[in-house]
Amino acid sequence: MDWISLGLIAVGLVCLVIGGELLVRGASALAAVAGISPLVIGLTVVSFGTSSPELAVSLQAGLSGNADIALGNVVGSNIFNVLFILGLCALIAPLIVSLQVVRRDVPIMIGVSFLLGFLALDGRISRLEGLGLFIGILSYVTWSVISSRRETAQNQAAAEKLGQAQPSVPKSSRTQILINIGLVLGGLIVLVLGAGWLVDGAVELAQALGVSDVVIGLTIVAVGTSLPEVVTSVIATIRNQRDLAVGNVVGSNIFNILGILGVAALVTPDGIGVPQSAIVFDIPVMIAVAVACLPIFFTRMMIARWEGFLFLGYYIAYTTYLILAATHHEALPAYSSVMIAFVLPLTAVTLAVLAARAYMKQRVQKKA
Repeated sequence: MDWISLGLIAVGLVCLVIGGELLVRGASALAAVAGISPLVIGLTVVSFGTSSPELAVSLQAGLSGNADIALGNVVGSNIFNVLFILGLCALIAPLIVSLQVVRRDVPIMIGVSFLLGFLALDGRISRLEGLGLFIGILSYVTWSVISSRRETAQNQAAAEKLGQAQPSVPKSSRTQILINIGLVLGGLIVLVLGAGWLVDGAVELAQALGVSDVVIGLTIVAVGTSLPEVVTSVIATIRNQRDLAVGNVVGSNIFNILGILGVAALVTPDGIGVPQSAIVFDIPVMIAVAVACLPIFFTRMMIARWEGFLFLGYYIAYTTYLILAATHHEALPAYSSVMIAFVLPLTAVTLAVLAARAYMKQRVQKKA
């Protein structure tokens, strides 16, 4: 038994829990002070911060001449964020989805996913295209913050006109604000360190147990860079900050495509190469996962436990396919046939029926 590896895993897990708690506490406090909703904090500050491991990996890959790793890292993380993280959080407690997320942020996530698919068709994301993506993330952040502050001011003005008592927001001193900023930054640093130690320990332990590098790469390393999002969203769910949990996932997916791929393409002289396998399989899966969010979020404006279970089941199915394909297992053709002929169509029909029923219910309520 490799005790050093086990020690790294244990320390990494502790750091992840502590870092996630610090980040959620600091971000929630800053949202109240700045007049910005926890949802927008989750969509911007928290989601961008928890995506820092993906950013570090992608930049290192781009500068070292392995830019295609940057694309795989982003696509894999986006699939993991929706299927695993939202699925896990919904199993802990049903997630209430904000109307803003359904009307604005999820369509943006779907739009940038399709944009990535379009840019990848020629097999490369150029530096110019990377610049366009990076300008897109700057615009998104600016728009989100300004819109949130405007909505907060409008709600306060409306409450004053109606003579309703407004929830008092305690005025924080400069010291308290600096402490909250320190909590956010400290939480991010501890999260990144914890994720790194956990991945290093898990890889060493897996190698000592004779697990192949292919399986390690498809599971431990791919999941490792998304661990900060996992811990932050789970802690936010447990602390009843569910807007922050959903916003963290949606915001991370937007940031991964616009911010991380944009910067990685900018620092790579020849741009980011896109493997054919990503064009025909991984990117379409990422787009399908993003599109699936809309009907699920739209029905009752929440992610129920059974929908969380569905998400987790699909992530297991996706990971199983990757492992079978990487190892050229003889069961791959049969597995693929079952998924394509039965599971995927059945899920699509179910989601379509749920979305149609929710739409009709809303129309009836409006007429009434």
